Amino acid sequence: MHVLITGGAGFIGSHVAALHLARGDKVHAVDDLSTGTLNNLDAFMALPNFRFDEADVLLWPLLQQATAWADRIYHLAAVVGVYRVIAEPTRVLATNIAACERLLRTVAASGWLPQVVVASSSEVYGHRHEALLHEDLDLAVSTRVGTRWNYSVSKIADEALALSYAQKFKIPVLVARFFNTIGPRQTGRYGMVVPRFVDQAVRGEPITVYGDGLQTRSFCDVRDNVTALDLLASRENGGSLVANIGNDREISMNALAELVRQRAGSHSAIEHMPYAEAYGEHFEDIQRRRPVLDRLRTLTGFQHRSTLENTLDELIRDRRAQLVGGEHGYRALVCHQS
Repeated sequence: MHVLITGGAGFIGSHVAALHLARGDKVHAVDDLSTGTLNNLDAFMALPNFRFDEADVLLWPLLQQATAWADRIYHLAAVVGVYRVIAEPTRVLATNIAACERLLRTVAASGWLPQVVVASSSEVYGHRHEALLHEDLDLAVSTRVGTRWNYSVSKIADEALALSYAQKFKIPVLVARFFNTIGPRQTGRYGMVVPRFVDQAVRGEPITVYGDGLQTRSFCDVRDNVTALDLLASRENGGSLVANIGNDREISMNALAELVRQRAGSHSAIEHMPYAEAYGEHFEDIQRRRPVLDRLRTLTGFQHRSTLENTLDELIRDRRAQLVGGEHGYRALVCHQS
């Protein structure tokens, strides 16, 4: 199989590449390295079945050639992370929507119909109060808080584009609504909570919980997510589909901070920080985020292999190794993990 991955040097993209290369597929990754890093791809660069281009999907001159080559395309390129969404609100909208539209337009014009997997997000469910989030819920975005919901808007637009191109041009599309994904190679630099908690616990610094800590999330190991994504994409006689991907175990931020502290054997204090102080502006958070996974399980028989505790133990161990080994040790660790 020929696999094209936009955002291929990112956290999820590099794990998608690892899965397909291990299978013997040919992989072409493209990334502008705005949030992705070549460290994530070090283990692949010398492989004959792997190619990487540093480019912005909006401007990449080889997009038409690459889409005509691919059997499956994973569109993962996007501006991500709460800090970046708040800091670059116009770029979030322009990049996330325009890049997706250019990709789909190029595929439609090629006369070749590769399968297109479009990464969406649980953020499309918006500020809802339902305990369980399933794919048939109407999507809604709050207008109460400035740019907080621009990422949600961009992902709803991407979903609408993908499904519209699927209907009009018969492109087989899978829209994957990712819930909170964690695992090796994720950085806390852009607001991701688990690597931030792990780093603070390992360093013995206060673990900072934003808000009152009662908000809940459902965390899934990236390797489980990538496996689930591939199973959905590989199902027989599969037409276009929207599906939740993640883990349905729910945990509050207070409980997560305590769990990280326990697994790390850390004496870090747990402190709470107001949203305004954390993000520099008024911030409206989602109180619950737990997926219904019936569609995923029914279509694929998928079962999770990693528990939250297993993943945290690995991340804690790896972070300690990085701090001891410095940058050289970190690069060697990344290669080993891949």
